[in-house]
Amino acid sequence: MQKAFAYLRVSGQSQVAGDGFTRQRAAIKAYAAAHDIKITREFREEGVSGTVESMNRPAFSEMMTALHGNGVRTVLIERLDRLSRDVVTQEITIRDMRRYGFSIVSVAEPDLMENDPSRKAFRQMMGVFAEFEKDTIVAKLRGARMRKRAQEGRCEGRKPYGHFEGEGAVIERMRALRAEGLGFDRIAAAMNAEGIKTRTRGRWHGVMVNRILKASEEKGV
Repeated sequence: MQKAFAYLRVSGQSQVAGDGFTRQRAAIKAYAAAHDIKITREFREEGVSGTVESMNRPAFSEMMTALHGNGVRTVLIERLDRLSRDVVTQEITIRDMRRYGFSIVSVAEPDLMENDPSRKAFRQMMGVFAEFEKDTIVAKLRGARMRKRAQEGRCEGRKPYGHFEGEGAVIERMRALRAEGLGFDRIAAAMNAEGIKTRTRGRWHGVMVNRILKASEEKGV
């Protein structure tokens, strides 16, 4: 039986508790069962935009490290837009995985992962449409925010880390570990070991620590 990892992604923190992960997991499990594939591990990208480069995503980076270390060579995703909504990022990610001898399978469009010219062209066309859909959604949200700001004089967005109760103490812990000379990945590992959870009750990664510390320094928090 072939072994594989499952990679799931939702774009916004508000979607983490929705049905996105449930839907993706069900599609991947159905494909795996039909093709005699055993899912040995699942990687969930929580609240990460599909335009973010793959290696800047905490769960994807963790998955690549696992792929290099335990012999699994295949990754299953629900659809291409779960890999990326940016066609350049999509193609670079597929290319880089192939370079290391790994394969990625979109269970909704498995034939499109082949590298012959016609399938590659169609895959890229779908990536263009996914990018267009993303840009359209962003434009609509921007317009809604502008209308709300014009009507009410303000528009609340996602609160930066440190806004909610208890998050300031977490930032101080990050700073203390940083002052001890620890890198971002080691800070994340230390906080995970201490049982400190992220805002979404998940695990810390170095990329997240770096982003939060940088933002807090810029704002003087």
